[in-house]
Amino acid sequence: MVFQFPSVKFDLDIIKKYNTATPRYTSYPPATELSESFTPKDFESAISISNHRKTPLSLYFHIPFCESACYYCGCNTIISEKKEIAIPYVEHLVKEIQQTASLIDSDRKVVQMHWGGGTPNYLKVHQVKKLWGNINQYFNLDASSEVSIEINPTSVDREYILFLREIGFNRISFGIQDFNYQVQVAVNRVQPEEMLFNVMEWIREAGFKSVNVDLIYGLPFQTLHGFWKTIKKTIALNPDRIAVFNFAYVPWLKPLQKKLPVDALPKPQEKLEIFQLTIEELTANHYQFIGMDHFAKADDELAIAQSNGSLGRTFQGYTTHAETELFGFGSTSVSLLRDAYAQNHKKLKDYYQAVKAGTLPINKGFKLSWDDILRRDVIMCIMSGKTLRFSDIEEKYQINFREYFCQELATLKSVEADGLIKLSPNQIEVTEIGRLLVRNVAVLFDSRKNTQQNKFSRAI
Repeated sequence: MVFQFPSVKFDLDIIKKYNTATPRYTSYPPATELSESFTPKDFESAISISNHRKTPLSLYFHIPFCESACYYCGCNTIISEKKEIAIPYVEHLVKEIQQTASLIDSDRKVVQMHWGGGTPNYLKVHQVKKLWGNINQYFNLDASSEVSIEINPTSVDREYILFLREIGFNRISFGIQDFNYQVQVAVNRVQPEEMLFNVMEWIREAGFKSVNVDLIYGLPFQTLHGFWKTIKKTIALNPDRIAVFNFAYVPWLKPLQKKLPVDALPKPQEKLEIFQLTIEELTANHYQFIGMDHFAKADDELAIAQSNGSLGRTFQGYTTHAETELFGFGSTSVSLLRDAYAQNHKKLKDYYQAVKAGTLPINKGFKLSWDDILRRDVIMCIMSGKTLRFSDIEEKYQINFREYFCQELATLKSVEADGLIKLSPNQIEVTEIGRLLVRNVAVLFDSRKNTQQNKFSRAI
């Protein structure tokens, strides 16, 4: 089967060929490489070195709580209807902010901030105000910062949306997954269509600069025709960005997925057809393909960044601020510095204990080698759909690209033959089709690709 995207023929047999388990490369090395041998003291040293670079900052705050469980979810969440559970969490989060900020040069500007989860709007208004106030007290937020938050539309009202915008959030994201009621029931996430359109109306009324919605394909009871209806309704909703994620059924990693009716999952062929349909419909309706599973309107900052070559990638996905170093706060949060990664404790009791003791709540991390940093630059350039110019890497790292990566370049011949890249003596250009399977191109530069493959989802 062959389809047009948007003007290039692409054989679905090629998609099947490359539908293998690979990292999503929101970092390199992937988070699976983090080790408990990396200590809070190691991270303190990394922060000290980071201060000398004076790079701008990106902040992430993890709110892990949800009132109910979505059976497809792969995030680190805590399910509780008793919202009192968030009271000590906010208190410890504030203490962590104070502890970490004391180690960071106060002159460094924060140009990007994101609250994720879980469900950030699980927090009450006064808790959001408290957290926001402490962030502004201890960090230097740039006036033009991107400040985004994820919400669950089933537990938010107009006043809360208006409050979020008034306090300073200017970007917002929420999950739809699928408009079909049968699918929603199967995944335990029922969201009436009227409610979703009301939430979008409140967001537009509040004046948010950018709205992202998430869809997932591969869920139980999804069909080609049914998902076509979801795409049409999503387009009518008119978000600025649309993320269309491939559902990874990994019950051995996420036991909650065992609640899903496995016999109702779409067959691989239908899943590919849903993927095909999604691309055709969104690109035909003026959404630019950013890469892998992300789409944005042509005037959106992501699309502009892709066009001018400044698009980057972090644990938060595609970003317009690739120049930043990321500090994560809250349980399970990940920090990404130039030469070190660190992840906080997952269990609340461990996270609380570390914060109370006055130490950074680091559970594990990773110190990057020179080769890791070099390969990360190459991989992230490819993941962002840019043209990888050998001279740029050679000038930055003082190497001969063709000699250093001679084995990798040899393996690229096969993906070039399949149309994923254009390989020339001085550069690698990811094709429009290659951006669909960009993980399969990037993995060829991954020196750790043979470890823990069972930890990764399939490319499509």
